[in-house]
Amino acid sequence: MLVSYKWLQDYVDLQGFSPEELAERITNAGIEVEHISYPGKGLKGIVIGKVLTCEPHPDSDHLHVCQVDLGSETVQIVCGAPNVAAGQKVPVATNGARIAGNVKIRRSKFRGVESNGMLCALSELGVDKSLAPYEDGIYVFDDEVPVGEDALPYLNLDDAILDLDILVSSAHCMNMIGVAYEVSAILDRPIQLKTPVVNELDQAADEKVSISVEASDKVPYYGARLMTGIEVAPSPRWIQLRLIAAGVRPISNVVDISNYVMLEYGQPLHTFDYDTFGSDHVLVRYAGENEEITTLDGQKRTLTPEDLLITNGKKGVAVAGVMGGENTEVSDATKTVLLEAAIFDSLTVRKTASRLQLRSEASSRYEKGLDRNRVALAADRAAELLSLYAHATVLKGIVESGDRTVPDQIITMPWQKINKVLGSDLTCEQITGILKRLNFAVDVENDVMHVTVPTRRFDVTIPEDLVEEVGRVYGYNHIPATLPEGTSSHAALTPYQKIRRRTEVLMESIGLSQVYTYSLTEKESASSYVVHDKGLEPTQVIWPMSEEHAALRQSIVPQLINVVQYHLNRQMPDVKFYEIGKVFLPVDGEARPAEEEHLAGVISGHRKERNWEGEPLAVDFFSVKGILETLFDTLAVSDRIDYRASRRTGMHPGQTADVLLDGEVIGYLGALHPKVQKDSGLNESFVFEVAIESLLRNGEAAIDYHVLPRFPSTTRDIALVVKRTVAAADLYRVIRENGSQLLKSVNLFDVYEGSHVADDEKSMAFSLVYFDPERTLTDDEVNAVHEKIVNACAEQLGAELRG
Repeated sequence: MLVSYKWLQDYVDLQGFSPEELAERITNAGIEVEHISYPGKGLKGIVIGKVLTCEPHPDSDHLHVCQVDLGSETVQIVCGAPNVAAGQKVPVATNGARIAGNVKIRRSKFRGVESNGMLCALSELGVDKSLAPYEDGIYVFDDEVPVGEDALPYLNLDDAILDLDILVSSAHCMNMIGVAYEVSAILDRPIQLKTPVVNELDQAADEKVSISVEASDKVPYYGARLMTGIEVAPSPRWIQLRLIAAGVRPISNVVDISNYVMLEYGQPLHTFDYDTFGSDHVLVRYAGENEEITTLDGQKRTLTPEDLLITNGKKGVAVAGVMGGENTEVSDATKTVLLEAAIFDSLTVRKTASRLQLRSEASSRYEKGLDRNRVALAADRAAELLSLYAHATVLKGIVESGDRTVPDQIITMPWQKINKVLGSDLTCEQITGILKRLNFAVDVENDVMHVTVPTRRFDVTIPEDLVEEVGRVYGYNHIPATLPEGTSSHAALTPYQKIRRRTEVLMESIGLSQVYTYSLTEKESASSYVVHDKGLEPTQVIWPMSEEHAALRQSIVPQLINVVQYHLNRQMPDVKFYEIGKVFLPVDGEARPAEEEHLAGVISGHRKERNWEGEPLAVDFFSVKGILETLFDTLAVSDRIDYRASRRTGMHPGQTADVLLDGEVIGYLGALHPKVQKDSGLNESFVFEVAIESLLRNGEAAIDYHVLPRFPSTTRDIALVVKRTVAAADLYRVIRENGSQLLKSVNLFDVYEGSHVADDEKSMAFSLVYFDPERTLTDDEVNAVHEKIVNACAEQLGAELRG
C-alpha cells in the first residue's frame, strides 16, 4: 500500500513528525514500512510558467518557439511537444535546472533558434510513464496556479510516499482512512473525517433499476446508485496526482473517482455505462459452466459455477469483485452511470482471481476483507465527487439487497489479562486509554472490561487480539523483559529423533551430501518411482501457485533426479546425494493422504576420482547396495533383509532389486533406465528409496557383545554350478537355512561363466565358516552339515558341485 504523506495530512496532523520518524513509529507498531520514496528528489529549478505565444519554428515542421512568462521574466523556449499552445500554464525547467536522471538544462539552440529552458512532461520530472495522464506531450495545469512559483508542490512532487507491507492481519490499512486511524492511535492525535454530502433528486433510483441476488450466501450486500447527466472528462489535478502517488494511472473523471474512493475508503466500486447495460435489472448469480465474458482488458474469460457474475438478467457484465466487462465500459459517450458498491465473499473472489490469473486492486481488497459498514459511505463519497467533477445528477437513494450494516463486536475480558500476557504493569487507565486511541469504546465493570470493536477492525475478534493491540500501540520496546513463569524442563531429543540423526550422520560418513527438496511437485512426476504403486491419483493442491507445485509427492527420487540435472548443468558430474523426508501416500476414500518418512539417495559419475594410484572407479549397482547394507547393519536388521530382482517403471530392467524386510517390500535400488538417463541428460545414475520410518521407530538396536573365541573355526569353500537364472541370493538363502547353528558366515567370492560350464550356466563359489564357541568341531560334524547344504542346493535349485 503506497501512502502519500501529504494526503495523510488531510486526516491527521503530522506536524513535528518527518516521513522517516512516522515510518519508524508505524513499523514499531507492527506494520512494516518497507521503503520511503521522494518523487521530487534531485529536481531543482522547476517553476510554473505561462505560455504567452506559440509560433511554428521557421526551420522545422514539429518544433514550436514559445514566449514563456516565468513571473520574474519572460524567456524564449523551443518545444517539440504536440500539445503545446498559447495560454497554457506548464512546468518549466529553467536554465540550470535539474530534471529526472540528474539531467541539467542549459541554454542551447535548436536549428539556429535560442532556447532558455524546457517545458516538461511528467515523465521528464520522474513520474513513471505508465502512470502519466499525458503520454504524448507536456503537462498542462488545469486550474489557476501562480506563475513563477515552485512547481513541485503543485505537482505533488514535494511529497513522500510510504510503502506499507500490508498482510492479512493489517488489511484494515489497505485504505487511507484505515491508515489514518492507525496513525491517529500511534501519535495519539485526533482523526479528522468528513461525512459525504450527496445532493439527490426527488426521483428515486429504484424506479429506474432493480436488484436481485441469487447467490446471497456469497453476496451479503449489493448496492447501486444511479446518476445521470454525466460529462466524461479528465479528472481534476488533485485527484490525478493522488492516484499517481498511489501507483494508479488516471483515466477519466468517472473511473478516477471510483479508484480514488477505493483508495480512500478501501471499498472497491465499479461504474457501469447504464445506457449499454442492456436492461433495468441487475442480477447477481453464479456463472454457468463454461460461461464466457470479455473483461475490461479485452480478454475473453471462461467461468465456472464457482464464480460470481454480475449480469443484466441475461448476460454477464462483470466478474464480481475482480473486473468489469468490456460491454459496459465507461467511455467518452457515457451519460448515465450505475455505480456498484457491494460486499462479496473473500474466499470466492480469491479463487476466481487466482484461477483466472486476474488479480486487481479490487480483488486484493475483497480477498483480505472489507468494512461492511463503510460500503454505503463509499457510494455516497463517489456520488458527491461525481456531482462536483462530472456534473452528475444523483437519483434518490441506494437500490440494495441485503443488510447495509452489521453490529460492532463486543469483547469481554479481565483487563489484567493484558498485563499477564505481555508481562507489563499497565494500569487500567493506561489500557483503556490505548484502546480509546484506537477508537474502541471501553466500559469497565470491576475487573472486567467490555470493549466495543468497530467493524472497520474486522481483524480484532478475540481477547488475545486486544492484548496485541495494546502491546503494539504502547510499544513492545517499552515492555520490560521478563522470564516466563512455570517450571522448566530439560529439552531432549526423542528416541526417534536420535536415531534419525544417527542415520543422517551415517549417510554423510559414507560420502553422501544431504539435500532438501519440495514436497510439492508436478502432477505427472508425483506418482513416479513410488515404493508401492496402488494406482491412486496423487493428492493435488486445489489452488497451486504453479504447475510445478501442483501435487504432493509419493516418492523422493524424482526430485533427486532434478538435483542431479542441476549439478550436471554446472559441470559437477560426480554427485552423491541423500534425503530423509516425507512422502504423501493417497488413501482410498480419504481426502487426506497418509504421511510416511522415506530415505532416498542418488549416485552418479565416479565414486573415486582419478589419482596416482589408478583410473577413476565408476559407480555401479553394488555401490548403492553397499550403502543400504551398511545402513541395515547399523540398524541391526540385516538378518531380516532380502533383495529380489524386479522390474519397475523408469528403472533398468536388469539392474533393479526390491528391498524386503521379513518378506515385505520396503524399498528398491538400482540403475535408472537408459532412456530416462538420455531424456534427462544424465550420466549413468543409481538410486535407492526405502520406507525407513518403521525401522527408525524401533529405536536404537541393542549392542550384542561376544567374548573372543577360545576355539578355532573351520573354513570350507564350495563351488556350485547353476542355471544363469538362479540368483546368488537364492543360493545364499538355502545355504543359511540348512547350515544349522554351526554355520557362522557365508561369503560369495567368485562368479564364473565361460569354458568348462554350459552356455546357460554359471559357477558361484562361497566361503563357509563353521564355528562352535564351546568346543573344537570335528571333521565329521562339519562334513555332515556341509553335505546337508550341498544336497539342499541340489534339490531346491538344481545346483551341482563344480568338478
